[in-house]
Amino acid sequence: MPLPPLTTLRLELANGVLDVCLNRPDKSNALDDALWFELRSAFDWADAEPAVRAVVLSGEGRHFCAGIDLDMLGGILQRIADADEARRREKLRRLILDLQDCLTSLERCRKPVLAAIHGACLGGGVDLVACCDMRYVSADAHFAVREIDLGIVADVGTLQRLPRLIPEGLARELAYTGRTLGADEAVRCGLANAVHPDRDALLAAVRGIARQIATKSPLAVRGTKEMLNYSRDNSVADGLNQVATWNAAMLISADLDEALAAAGEMRTPRFAD
Repeated sequence: MPLPPLTTLRLELANGVLDVCLNRPDKSNALDDALWFELRSAFDWADAEPAVRAVVLSGEGRHFCAGIDLDMLGGILQRIADADEARRREKLRRLILDLQDCLTSLERCRKPVLAAIHGACLGGGVDLVACCDMRYVSADAHFAVREIDLGIVADVGTLQRLPRLIPEGLARELAYTGRTLGADEAVRCGLANAVHPDRDALLAAVRGIARQIATKSPLAVRGTKEMLNYSRDNSVADGLNQVATWNAAMLISADLDEALAAAGEMRTPRFAD
């Protein structure tokens, strides 16, 4: 499948790793209409394309993402205009659900998504990276749940996902105060896996991890992500039942045969997409 034509994202696929780069550097990669919906297009494509085995999400310019574009926020009233109040509210609810789905596309993508975060990651940027499998940061990275400073409730995922990534009390503190969380604190609290000196070192390290993932059985990686997501949202008993069902269907595979053959021949396994 050819790469989808996009205007706010830069995509590059090599060696099983898809680089998805937010590409509005003059706006600090603020999320405007096009970027919201192109994120879904990109990750739906990544999910469907067999050659993609892992995804690295990064941002061009000085900052990873400054949050929602304020011009887009200001235009919402025009988008939901209607003579009837109830219909106007219904349109707003449907818009919020659609924007939620744009970000959920990262979580829905069967391939692991690794976020490489530098500079500012604010508001909607936090919603975005909370959908990723792992987060890595440069030393200048900083996070803030800024919706509270606009007098609104964060509504596209931060309040639902962040308490599953960091201690609930800290998530509440960030959401209530809008304070900044720096790179070192992000690693200490578990929001980020590791910190690197600068953006170049960060991207090199994260791409290295993504390439390592890309050498593994694609079927096993996809199944592992599905089981981790399922187990996060369900009981231990339900998770165990789900993985038993998955492996009853998927355990006996060409990938298992290849892994065993490679181990016996002392070589690196080569898995089909």
